[in-house]
Amino acid sequence: MECDQNPPADLSHAGAVVDKAIEYMVDQNIGSVAIASALLGGALGLLARSVTDEAVVGILNNAIASVRAGELRRMTESRPEPS
Repeated sequence: MECDQNPPADLSHAGAVVDKAIEYMVDQNIGSVAIASALLGGALGLLARSVTDEAVVGILNNAIASVRAGELRRMTESRPEPS
C-alpha cells in the first residue's frame, strides 16, 4: 500500500460506510470517545495486517502532522454536529 497523494478508488465508498457506522453508534448512544477508539483500534489492526510497521508509522506520523497543523480542527469546525 502506498501512502502517497493517490488514495484508492474505493476510499470514498469505505468512508461512506464508516460514516453510516458512526451514525448508527451515535444513535445507539455510544460515546464519541468510545466510537473513535474502537474505529482507531480496528483501523490500526487492519493496517498491521496489510502493511509493514514502517508504513503504519508513516501513516501515524502523517496524522500527527495534520493534527499539529490544525487540519483536523478545521475539518471538525466545518462539519455540522451529529443530531
